[in-house]
Amino acid sequence: MCGILALLLADSNASANLELFEGLQLLQHRGQDSAGIVTCGPKGRFYQRKGNGMVRDVFDQKHLQNLVGNLGIGHVRYPTAGTSSHSEAQPFYVNSPYGIVFGHNGNLINTQEIKNYLDFHTHRHINTDSDSELLLNIFANNLQATNKVRINEKDIFTAIKGLYERCIGGYACVAMIAGFGIIGFRDPYGIRPICYGRRETIKGTDYMFASESVVLDALGFTEVIDINPGEAIIITKTEITKSRLIEAKNFAPCIFEYVYFARPDSVIDGISVYSSRLVMGEYLADQVLKKCGNSMDIDVVIPVPDTSRVAALQAAYKLKLPYREGFIKNRYIGRTFIMPGQQMRRTNVRRKLNAMALEFADKNVLIVDDSIVRGTTSKEIVQMARDAGARKIYFASCAPPIKYPNVYGIDMPSRQELVAHNRDDDLIAKEIGADVIIYQELDDLLESCKKFNPNIKSFDCSVFNGEYITGNVTTEYLEHLENVRNDVAKSFKDTLHSPDTTDLHNNFGFSSKSQVKCGSFWAY
Repeated sequence: MCGILALLLADSNASANLELFEGLQLLQHRGQDSAGIVTCGPKGRFYQRKGNGMVRDVFDQKHLQNLVGNLGIGHVRYPTAGTSSHSEAQPFYVNSPYGIVFGHNGNLINTQEIKNYLDFHTHRHINTDSDSELLLNIFANNLQATNKVRINEKDIFTAIKGLYERCIGGYACVAMIAGFGIIGFRDPYGIRPICYGRRETIKGTDYMFASESVVLDALGFTEVIDINPGEAIIITKTEITKSRLIEAKNFAPCIFEYVYFARPDSVIDGISVYSSRLVMGEYLADQVLKKCGNSMDIDVVIPVPDTSRVAALQAAYKLKLPYREGFIKNRYIGRTFIMPGQQMRRTNVRRKLNAMALEFADKNVLIVDDSIVRGTTSKEIVQMARDAGARKIYFASCAPPIKYPNVYGIDMPSRQELVAHNRDDDLIAKEIGADVIIYQELDDLLESCKKFNPNIKSFDCSVFNGEYITGNVTTEYLEHLENVRNDVAKSFKDTLHSPDTTDLHNNFGFSSKSQVKCGSFWAY
């Protein structure tokens, strides 16, 4: 999962750098592996800073001052395809045609087909394992086909439509063309989120694209609108142009955005994440009552911070039980689910959370979490509760059992790494050390979101039911993913791309943390 931004300021003398930086900090929860910003200044010159690490680690005041220009795009990443190499930090860039910068959130499922096309038919060099680079080169090649010195909005829409016809998967993208403007578009199924807003100033109207509405709210943008499936938006200094380039196949936003990824203060596709999690808590309380019956002996409800707090609070209210903050979080540790490697995840759970014996000692506790993926975090949390003196542990998940890999941009590819794969509830409880495991029903989870936007009839729930909305997901493809994207494979690939290994960065050969001029491109 990644976070993307694009900003165009009406004042040509203003700098987009600081607001892009602030926006990426607001999206830090969506990716902690790398961060990057590219701006466009006078004469269409690009200025770049990107690298591995958190937003605050990649940028300092000097770096931001060097990012010149009133428009730019930003990206935070954790890898689903490719590696954690510096060379795969986004945004990506190609100088031909016209100078294009590109950022992407999601994942493609026909990457090999696209690689072959780019290699044998268009003769474009692909320098990384990232499917974002494939999307960029398909877009660039389609624009190249216009054979024009200068392009217009119609040419860009035609290029994006061609991309839709060739690229299969879940993706939300932002792009910037030198001296022209910014672009945002979304896959035909609307799996990955992207929205945009406007802000009136004395110089005119500013525009911003973002993965989540919280960024636009925080930076003073209003009239926030979600980009429709198959729709593209082009924003220049003079106008905004929209086009629905392909009919939505079957509008199906990713349900996991509401369960886990998105901030609770975001609204995605007309659905308040906060409100949906409240309803998830109510439905989860029903499952607790169903599981325990008249013999319920729970003393207290305790959330696993932060994502499950809203649901846990509502579940406690409906169960008429006290709600307590039994786990204290170290806010300076990243999200363990998106950390690479089982051992790192296991170690960081203990560093991230501390259990207060005051709330656990000699009590039967209901621990509420947003989901159970690999079970690594859950197992450590249960053990921490035991160590703090809990007598009996009920472990409740706001999501149903995750049994299948995700192919649209969430890093849970290997079935063998999913604790619910080939296990029933009793075996899962035993695996994580809980006395009782309680899962949300899929229909209840869907209703938690549908009730706030009845126009959305379906969601991508492939991690729960194995039904992939785009089709074309074969057993062979899933086996390939498991072979290249399990923890062991990732560890090996990241070793190959260690800091001691020199990478060529995005086809123009420089380190993202050096200051080098390449044509009309400055990198810092």
